[in-house]
Amino acid sequence: MGRLTTDLELLLRQARRRDVLRLLAGASLLPILGCGSEAAGETDGGTQSGSCSRIPEESAGPYPGDGSNGVNALALSGIVRSDIRSSIAGATGVATGVPLTVTLTLLNVAASCAPLAGGAIYIWHCDALGRYSLYSSGVTGENWLRGVQQSNAAGVVTFTTIFPGCYAGRWPHIHLEVYPSAAAATGSANKIATSQIALPQASCTEVYATSGYSGSASNLAQVSLATDMVFSDGVSLELPSVTGSVAAGYALALTVGVSA
Repeated sequence: MGRLTTDLELLLRQARRRDVLRLLAGASLLPILGCGSEAAGETDGGTQSGSCSRIPEESAGPYPGDGSNGVNALALSGIVRSDIRSSIAGATGVATGVPLTVTLTLLNVAASCAPLAGGAIYIWHCDALGRYSLYSSGVTGENWLRGVQQSNAAGVVTFTTIFPGCYAGRWPHIHLEVYPSAAAATGSANKIATSQIALPQASCTEVYATSGYSGSASNLAQVSLATDMVFSDGVSLELPSVTGSVAAGYALALTVGVSA
């Protein structure tokens, strides 16, 4: 009996060890399989559906250009485009700055994080000097750095733009609105989500050391993610991966979970 008891105890210990290893292996895959962890969603206000998180709802700010605050860039001919650096519809200006490619993957939280094909994302952001087209003094006649893309079968949209500057009082960011389709992206009444993307500090520091971003370095030094009016409650679902350099340009990627 003594030998039998010892063998049973050994088998039980091995079984328990295998179960623990399987659990740990599964846990390590969660960030890959989902749109964000449960704890991350609780930190910054995202709502949960299984292992996927809805990107937090944020303010569109005072310069959306979606018809909710004056002008409506979504009504402009040519607004559905990938390269948003130039103005359209008769305006001829071009925003200059360090090149940035923005790749967003749209997932449907209500459908087990399946890619949302045929959805649309409208993005907009300030130029290298912190100015918003259509609103800021000197660029009210421009509509650059605004555009809509419809997601492909994998839920992906890609924009070519410039790295945004940093203006006083806000952490560097990109605004986004999600629409059911490009055809529906004609005004704010049709949007299904509004959020913002926080730009990583390391990339901002590199870009703002260049000559075209006057004032951005000093503005960045006076704000933090912890004190920003939008990102202070957490950015785990709004902080993208960014790779690249000033010389070669940067590439930004973020998964955007929505309920559709």
